[in-house]
Amino acid sequence: MTAQTPPTPPFRDPRLPFAKRIDDLLARLTPDEKVGFLHQYAPAVERLDVAAFRTGQEALHGVAWMGPATVFPQAVGLGATWNEDLVRRVGDAVSKEVRAMRARDDRVGLNVWSPTVNLLRHPLWGRNEEGYSEDPKLTSAIATAYTRGLRGDHPTYWRTAPVLKHWLAHNNETGRAVSSSSVRPRVLHEYDLRAFRETVEAGAVAGVMPAYNLVNGRPNHVSPYLREHLRTWTDEDLLVCSDAGAPSNLVDSEHYFDTHEEATAASLLSGVDSFTDHGTDGSTIVERVQGALDQGLLTDADVDAAVRRQLSVRFRLGEFDPAHDPHADTKDFDTPAHRALAQEAAEQAVVLLKNDADLLPLAHDTRLAVVGLLADECKLDWYSGTLIHRSTPLEGLYERFGAERVEFAEGVDRVRLRTSQGTFLHVPLAEAEDEVRGAEGALDPALLAGRTDLPPLTTDATGTELALVDWGEGVLTLRAPDGRYLSVADDGYVRASANQPGGWVVQETFRLEPHENGHLLLHIGTGRHVSVAADGVKVAEDGAEVFELVIAERGGDAVTRVAEAADVVLVVAGNDPHINGRETEDRTTLRLPAHQERLLRAARAANPNTVLALVSAYPYTVDPADLSAILWTAHGGQAAGTALARVLAGDVSPAGRLPQTWYAADTDLPGLLDYDVIGGRQTYLYFEGTPLFPFGHGLSYASFAYGDLTARVELGTVHVEFTVTNTGDATADEVAQLYTRAADPSVPRPRRELVAHRRVTLAPGERAELDFQLPLSAFEFWDVARGGWRLEPGPYDLLLGASSEDIRLRTTVTLDGEPAAPRPLLQHGLEAADFDEQSGGEIVDRTKAAGDAVTPAQGGTAELVYRHCDFGAGVTEVTVTVAGEGVVELSLDGGPAVAQLTQLALPAPTSGPYDYTTLGAGIVAEGVHDVHLKLRGPLRLAHVGFSG
Repeated sequence: MTAQTPPTPPFRDPRLPFAKRIDDLLARLTPDEKVGFLHQYAPAVERLDVAAFRTGQEALHGVAWMGPATVFPQAVGLGATWNEDLVRRVGDAVSKEVRAMRARDDRVGLNVWSPTVNLLRHPLWGRNEEGYSEDPKLTSAIATAYTRGLRGDHPTYWRTAPVLKHWLAHNNETGRAVSSSSVRPRVLHEYDLRAFRETVEAGAVAGVMPAYNLVNGRPNHVSPYLREHLRTWTDEDLLVCSDAGAPSNLVDSEHYFDTHEEATAASLLSGVDSFTDHGTDGSTIVERVQGALDQGLLTDADVDAAVRRQLSVRFRLGEFDPAHDPHADTKDFDTPAHRALAQEAAEQAVVLLKNDADLLPLAHDTRLAVVGLLADECKLDWYSGTLIHRSTPLEGLYERFGAERVEFAEGVDRVRLRTSQGTFLHVPLAEAEDEVRGAEGALDPALLAGRTDLPPLTTDATGTELALVDWGEGVLTLRAPDGRYLSVADDGYVRASANQPGGWVVQETFRLEPHENGHLLLHIGTGRHVSVAADGVKVAEDGAEVFELVIAERGGDAVTRVAEAADVVLVVAGNDPHINGRETEDRTTLRLPAHQERLLRAARAANPNTVLALVSAYPYTVDPADLSAILWTAHGGQAAGTALARVLAGDVSPAGRLPQTWYAADTDLPGLLDYDVIGGRQTYLYFEGTPLFPFGHGLSYASFAYGDLTARVELGTVHVEFTVTNTGDATADEVAQLYTRAADPSVPRPRRELVAHRRVTLAPGERAELDFQLPLSAFEFWDVARGGWRLEPGPYDLLLGASSEDIRLRTTVTLDGEPAAPRPLLQHGLEAADFDEQSGGEIVDRTKAAGDAVTPAQGGTAELVYRHCDFGAGVTEVTVTVAGEGVVELSLDGGPAVAQLTQLALPAPTSGPYDYTTLGAGIVAEGVHDVHLKLRGPLRLAHVGFSG
């Protein structure tokens, strides 16, 4: 007899719909196997021939952490292109490299944690480089393009499965795991949720990652918005992956729950499906989930729901249909097309901010001085891959203009460090091979250790001249003549061993601390001082050496020397993405570091034809008055230098546009934790000052004329048509931007709001006819009086131009809508968080599960204003739902108090922040009034009711 082939289980049958196949596989998994799937590293189920699966592969602007890959411009640079087609092609290339790399290294995952759609609300945010824009419309447009590229265009099988980061209202690194973003309903719906919603609705998103922070007093990992909003935007099963270590934070740092079983259950019930915690070891999460099941905090059905969503992603990735997966044999890696695309993206990301007297583009015979700390650098960030190709601005200019026409001065201070014994720090010669941090790939690059195969520093009579750079706030790097940075490995010795500063905890930064007649040298990464021992230079708790800083040459002197002999000076300034402004660390100022300001002053003093090229992950404030030209580009990846050189030479006309406002001074900024973009008048939407450079700004080597603007309203759509003509003598791109503004709003609305844009390429004299179709929903706002979106009837200005402030044409359309109505107090009362205006308050969680309340910040005083409240024919009683201790005063139209309700502290331990009570008081009011509430003391106000 011939043995019969076992029948194919339904979950392996590609003819069946995914839903039925998932049902079958779920039924075959044991309860323990399902629980195991909830960790980031889901184990294999060998008896079913189901492979292990890992959520999470960083791919923000190229495949990250897994070794060499094509490196594209930083995300903020991709945002500056304002070009969805380009960004889609970048996403397509990245996803192909993910597949190609996975074919030879199964550590590479297909569930990519990218893009970041957090809005760049505050330019001091340390992770500014990861976002696309301060504007939700532009952010969602670029994010949608990138996710479509990552997903691929096959109707069934996805090339990769993108997860959006970081849900929600996450713009600070300072206290990021314990701070709460107070987000009023209008800001929540009109701003923070919007970028996520429009990207998810576009249909190429596999999931989201909650952020570390809290929103309105509740951790994002137990956010009810995951159910109430996210999962309503699509019919797809979205996979929610926790951020690393965040599940444990719920207990360990946030103290939001008493036990990890409670925290894990609450996260799962809120919608978290995959727990990223404790590295590759899933045993702790498994134990917590099992404990929650045993305590009745979870059911098997709850676990099934989470596993189903993970399996949905795995089926879409073709895991269970290898013979039908169209992406399985993808081999596109570091191809000529990818290299060309990296250069194209870097070129399109360059923004020309100023160009007096048309100094740019440079003539081909220009004698050029290239100076600055970033002139010969191609910097990477935490979410970069390892460079295969590298181009610095200096290299690009050598290639474009000829090395004989380019002089270089880096501008570092060249120093030696003399010990108290009269000897100098010495870098021994090393014959070890060069190593690039992370080139071998790592699932967690934070665990990569420093090199110990090189000899530690010693001392001798002459010492080694070191290149010293002050990156701001006294944070220094010291570099040996061979280009290696001084670094400290796990054994505590100081070596010249790092090719660049980097790592989760940077080990290449130091601080000089005045001490007696010299300085102590503090190693920032370990918090220890440098000492000199018989076996080498090391960091230690005691025995700190006192050094004298002997300066061989000031960087400014070298800059002056080359600048005086040049026709034009190019100063390349900016940031190192691992220092003073990065994940875990916000910036403290918009200003350039003092070292770089000194170099810029030296260049300007020596040569009036000075061009500043800022290469940075975020905006700076600089004085443009004495500068002939200014450009900005984010760190542009592997082709950054070539791209900048081609723009400077005029081979490419710059057409990048600023994706966020560049403010003129630190005093223009709100507090880092002030998330109320409306009340705080933040971003170009509400900012009323004069920016250094406005949102959408960017100049060109050509000129453009706008004309023939028409607008009409038809079948629920506003149709806008216009022309753009290249009136210059160079082929160039123009980015046409359409903004809208409510002409007569009943509530504060944006000064102007981007609703559409298009980047077009035009030859000299060429004219393009462009059109936009705007749904009426683009004109709506979130009406707190009704708890929903409303289109206000009336006139709306349509503003068309080259930036948010460079408006070339305008017209007005009148829209029908729903008129404003007073708040019906007798029917609904007032939800505390639904204020129109407030001062001194912050929104907190009404309960751990759902709802909002308002409390005075730090237990002080807050005032809440609710406009146009209808008391009807009259009310006689007001009630407040409050917890804690304090006073609520009610007044009408800003007059004297008409009711006061006092909540006394309940005896501990029966009282708590969620122990609400209802207090009542008499009141006489009728008709429509503005209600003012004054809160005093550490109380939480949830609701105000009226009767009578």
